[in-house]
Amino acid sequence: MTAISTTPSTIRARPTGFVHDVTTIAGRALRAVPRDLEAVIPPVFIAIFFFVVNIATLERLTEGAIGGFDYTAFQMPTAILLGVTGVSRAPALVLDVQNGYFDRLLMTPMKRSAILLGHLVADVFVAACLTVPILVLGLILGAGFETGVIGVVVFISAAAFWSLAFAGFGYAVALKTGNPAAVQSMFLLFFPFLFLTTSYVPREQLSGWLDVVATFNPVTYILEGMRALAIDGWTVDVLWAVVAIVAVGALSMSMCMAALRGRVRRG
Repeated sequence: MTAISTTPSTIRARPTGFVHDVTTIAGRALRAVPRDLEAVIPPVFIAIFFFVVNIATLERLTEGAIGGFDYTAFQMPTAILLGVTGVSRAPALVLDVQNGYFDRLLMTPMKRSAILLGHLVADVFVAACLTVPILVLGLILGAGFETGVIGVVVFISAAAFWSLAFAGFGYAVALKTGNPAAVQSMFLLFFPFLFLTTSYVPREQLSGWLDVVATFNPVTYILEGMRALAIDGWTVDVLWAVVAIVAVGALSMSMCMAALRGRVRRG
């Protein structure tokens, strides 16, 4: 008679590949967005509100001072950066850290970097979607687009990747502190960068210290590159916008990757 073994077999999770890991985390993050609309609706509403108010307040004055100036197209990038900057899933990642889900992920064969990159991929998609209603409103209000359909795609991509570049700082804080309030306060860091730039008038209209600060502010070059796509066409300003986004992104991504390594070691 054959003896039956009673030793329990060991079941081990197997790696599924880096791309699969990233898409799994990104899919989970995107599925959570409809349950967390208060994180994405208010920024877009505020951006649209200021977009409309600024046009009503300054359009006649600005266009009267500068002949042939399209103030609606000029203001559109400002509204979009206001709407997409700071919108990320970093607060959700903090909750994962607090409730232990992040630690459970670390117990799986999933690539550690995929946990972060999955959230970042979701952020790019969300930011691109949030850009669309502000862009459509600008077109309805009469803004043109000198670079055509390709320019529109580049315009949306620039906004989405700038949102990603800035989000890196939020993820660094999230992974370092595990504090939701600290992550939320990161958006306040953006306000000086937005207003100490060409947010309301062209750079040649600035004077004194503000002109100097705007020259060294990376947001200035992002705004001017996005405006060039709508107003001037394919100029060197578009390239400078890419350089500014890459520079800020390199800094923020290095910070959040370092924070991820620290969190993994503590886990």
